[in-house]
Amino acid sequence: MIKENDCSIGEECCATASSERKSHHSEAVKKNLTTRLNRIEGQIRGIKGLIEKDTYCDDVITQIAATQSALNSVAKILLEGHLKNCVVDRLNEGDSEVIDEVLVTIQKLMKK
Repeated sequence: MIKENDCSIGEECCATASSERKSHHSEAVKKNLTTRLNRIEGQIRGIKGLIEKDTYCDDVITQIAATQSALNSVAKILLEGHLKNCVVDRLNEGDSEVIDEVLVTIQKLMKK
């Protein structure tokens, strides 16, 4: 398979280059994430509009919950790719510090 930045073309992975870590998602994954984030951005603007129109609080809270759920979905997609690619690659390279990094990340995601 053709390699680019130590990743197979079309696959996700994280690469470390001179202390700067980067994620390399496939174009399909980037498009999916961008579409989801654009939708979330619209939801946020909608919530702002509801508040400006003095919409009933329960209706606004429902929209906030839907937006949080959408953000959680984006995080799950990123976390899955990170675990399957970045973490596995770093473990295979003997870098066990990645486990602590992932645990901190999961703790941040679970704070609510």
